[in-house]
Amino acid sequence: MSILIDEKTPVIVQGFTGDKATFHAKEMIEYGTNVVGGVTPGKGGQKHLDRPVFNTVKAAVDATGARASLAFVPPPFAADALMEAADAGLELVCIITDGIPAQDMMRVKRYLMRYPKDKRTTIVGPNCAGIISAGKAMLGIMPGHIYKRGSIGIVSRSGTLGYEAAEQLRDVGLGVTTSVGIGGDPINGSSFLDHLIRFENDPETEAVIMIGEIGGPQEAEAAEWVSKNMTKPVVGYVAGLTAPKGRRMGHAGAIISASGDSAAEKSEIMKSFGLLVAPSANDFGKTVLEALKRKAA
Repeated sequence: MSILIDEKTPVIVQGFTGDKATFHAKEMIEYGTNVVGGVTPGKGGQKHLDRPVFNTVKAAVDATGARASLAFVPPPFAADALMEAADAGLELVCIITDGIPAQDMMRVKRYLMRYPKDKRTTIVGPNCAGIISAGKAMLGIMPGHIYKRGSIGIVSRSGTLGYEAAEQLRDVGLGVTTSVGIGGDPINGSSFLDHLIRFENDPETEAVIMIGEIGGPQEAEAAEWVSKNMTKPVVGYVAGLTAPKGRRMGHAGAIISASGDSAAEKSEIMKSFGLLVAPSANDFGKTVLEALKRKAA
């Protein structure tokens, strides 16, 4: 099993005919993802990458039975694209776009509340690398070749550290069930907790790596939930140990503004809830091996 996507999941691409979307859609198709079409307003009826193009998400869903979307939509139009996807009944939308105003994402999250929880679209991102179920399907921009199929889940705010974790797991003889990049923005579509619940319920996942960043309460909330509800070991890590308080650090959400926001504070919170915390970004593989050893003991 995998969480969120597998090789059967019918996928469309929003912004399909743009250059970035074209490049990554080709990569996804070559990886084995079931890309069934795409959406570019005004280009409906054409073909692109030998797949049909539609003017609206609703038309694409009706014609192809798509259940998931990868969105390459510029920041000014991203909120509308996400709300359109929700209205079309998609189960999952992964949005790569960086620079979406926080207020727009707040509007999207409020818009989704009109749908019952069991019919509400799951949004992954924005400002993320995407989702990959190793060896099955890819919904994003990550280098698929570094992901070996295995039993470890990854959920990360940082795209590149997610890649690093996958490579280290491969190097120590382990592999990945699914890796989810939730994105570095302060208002994201789904949280660590949303995906930790999925990994806990996935029989193929034996352990999880949770990679956080400075800023915001998500890591602490997730660590508390793990301590009370999760039967599988979770390895934690927080990027930004040397980041100064009050200074924005690249990611829109990466700013230390309050007590508990720094990497050191978040790492201590994770440890207090029983998570094994990797001492550095070079130690993901070793720390997962240690976590699995402790579980087996």
